[in-house]
Amino acid sequence: MRLLFLAPLNPKTGNHTTAERIRLHVEAAGHTCELRDAGEFQTPADVASLVSQNPAFEAALAIHLYKAGGLLMDIQAPYGIIFGGTDINEDVKAEQKRVVMEQVLLKARFAVAFTEKLKEEAELFLASQCNKIYVQPQGIETKVAEKFCWTEFLKSSGITTKQVDELHVFLLVCGLRRVKDPLYLVEVFSNWHCENLLNVLVIIGPKIDPVFTADVEAVVKRTAGVFLAQERCQRELHAAMKRCFAVVNSSVSEGMSAAILEAMDLGVPVLARDIPGNAAVVQHETTGLLFSSPQEFVHQSQRLLSDHKLREKVVRNGKLYVEAHHSMEQERETYQRLVDTLR
Repeated sequence: MRLLFLAPLNPKTGNHTTAERIRLHVEAAGHTCELRDAGEFQTPADVASLVSQNPAFEAALAIHLYKAGGLLMDIQAPYGIIFGGTDINEDVKAEQKRVVMEQVLLKARFAVAFTEKLKEEAELFLASQCNKIYVQPQGIETKVAEKFCWTEFLKSSGITTKQVDELHVFLLVCGLRRVKDPLYLVEVFSNWHCENLLNVLVIIGPKIDPVFTADVEAVVKRTAGVFLAQERCQRELHAAMKRCFAVVNSSVSEGMSAAILEAMDLGVPVLARDIPGNAAVVQHETTGLLFSSPQEFVHQSQRLLSDHKLREKVVRNGKLYVEAHHSMEQERETYQRLVDTLR
């Protein structure tokens, strides 16, 4: 089959990584899968025209029920939908968007949610048939760059110290946009840093929202103990994650954070904001630590620093959790089976 695959494709974001991984699964089954950025198209008519051109696309996939799914409304070919996270967590609150998403879901042959919680939310807010929503957690695979210099990484981020091996680097991995809330911890972390200069926070990720990025850069510039690193390719990012003390997530909303799961796979402790998407994968004090305020973040970080048994426990359980629930093989089988229903 020849499939069109639409997704919001900001470079190096979770959606892009997920879309590329699913595309490979689909093509491994012998199909042709053309991945296109939903941002290229203005209206559903544009996509309908593309789908019907010669040679025609026989089916379609989309990540994000509103941003990409909404563009499939006029196509005649069958399609499947993969929830992005913000579509179900945020966009359903806007009546106009919710109506569109209901219509998209109604016509879809299947929908995929990364978590049981996301499936339940979709069933609650959208008039959907329960039997067409499948739960398939994201498949996780980490690869570390071999020639990665930790000291150089820190230096390029603005951290100059001779005590590199004594630093406690907390790495906040996120695209610079408001929903990721990278400034949530900055003030309280800076105060904590002033008490112990070895505690530093490094924010790393692509500059997605230019206006918000400027705000982040301005705040970081005047805040002690908080640094902004240049984005890196995935292998270098994984190498940095593996060297840091803990990986942090402070998002307002998440579908399923790949960075959290990658940290677990790399054997690094996770500190995550207590929101539904994070709580679905981080079991407090078992596979990681959850916090509900900046002050609680510092408290949980202090526990991680002082309690070596707790650290070993969450690292061990996090690794086991990813191996058990986020297998690439299982993800590949699921998508290949679902794509077959589009024939």
